[in-house]
Amino acid sequence: MANKAASKGAASKGTPATVALAAAEVKFEVHAYEHDPAAQSYGTEAAEAMGVAPQRVFKTLLADVDGKLVVAVVPVCGQLDLKALASAVGGKKAAMADPAAAERATGYVLGGISPLGQRKRLPTVVDRSALEHETVFCSAGRRGLEIELAPADLVRLTAARTAAIGRG
Repeated sequence: MANKAASKGAASKGTPATVALAAAEVKFEVHAYEHDPAAQSYGTEAAEAMGVAPQRVFKTLLADVDGKLVVAVVPVCGQLDLKALASAVGGKKAAMADPAAAERATGYVLGGISPLGQRKRLPTVVDRSALEHETVFCSAGRRGLEIELAPADLVRLTAARTAAIGRG
C-alpha cells in the first residue's frame, strides 16, 4: 500500500473519502479504473477491472431501519441480508433506502457511495468477512475509483460495528 505521504498527496485533489483518510493519517491506496456506464454491477466491475477477488471488494449500501438510515458495507459478490442488518443495529425492520435519500445523506452518487467522508455520520455495519483480509477495497467516492485499506481502519473510521450481514 502507499505510504502516508503518497496517500496525502493523492487525497489533496481527491474525494471527501480520501481527504478523511489522509486527515486520519491512515495508510491507504487509491485505485482508478475506467468506469463503463453500461456496467450492470459497479462492484463486480471494480473487482474485475482491478483484478481483485470479489470477496475483498465491498459495496456501500444504505438501508432504512425503522425509519432511520443505516450504512451497510458488504462484499460485492453477495447481497445484503436486511434482516441481519436490522438485528445488528437493534432494529426490527429494514428495507433498502430511497436512492435520492441515500445520495442526500452521503453526498455521493449511487455507484460511488463511500462509507468514508459522508455528509452525515450514519450508523454503519461492516460485514465481518472484511476482517478475514489484510486489506479490502471500497468506493473512494466516485465511480471508477476505489480505496484499498486495512479493514480495522475502515471499521474504526466509520465507527462501525461488524456483523454477518452479507449472504451469498
